[in-house]
Amino acid sequence: MEIRYINSLDDRMAISGIYEECWKYAYKDIMPEEYLNLIEEGKWSSVLDLPGWQTLVCVEDGKYVGTSSFCESRFSDYKNYGEIISIYLLPQYIGKGYGKKLFSRVMDELYKQGYDKIFLWVLEENIIAKKFYKKYGFLETDNFIEENFGGKQLRAVMFVHYRYK
Repeated sequence: MEIRYINSLDDRMAISGIYEECWKYAYKDIMPEEYLNLIEEGKWSSVLDLPGWQTLVCVEDGKYVGTSSFCESRFSDYKNYGEIISIYLLPQYIGKGYGKKLFSRVMDELYKQGYDKIFLWVLEENIIAKKFYKKYGFLETDNFIEENFGGKQLRAVMFVHYRYK
């Protein structure tokens, strides 16, 4: 298994496919089924190269099995924070240690960039993800944002990690 930064030779459609499959798996009981079924192929391919975003891929035997994007905070209220935008692993690779390795690498990269405060957003109903982040020292806050997905209003709560030197 290899974890590395995305490069110009990487297949953006295949990486977007990880997002698509993961959303349908992780959010199947959270978001409306019709909304998930209508996710277009390649929906996330264009965001992988947004200015300021950095993306890692997890590759096993030539197959993309996970991805994570991160950056300096996109929110003015959280200046000087690193932000984990996304972290996804194909469902068949969950529970095998890949997620832990990918997540650790993302944290290391943000630390190397000088961030001692790192945050991410988690859908309030995504209990599995919340447990994962808490296991790695993230604290759930009272901060939240709301978004509408297929007619259903959902709340994402902020989780924060403070690095103590």
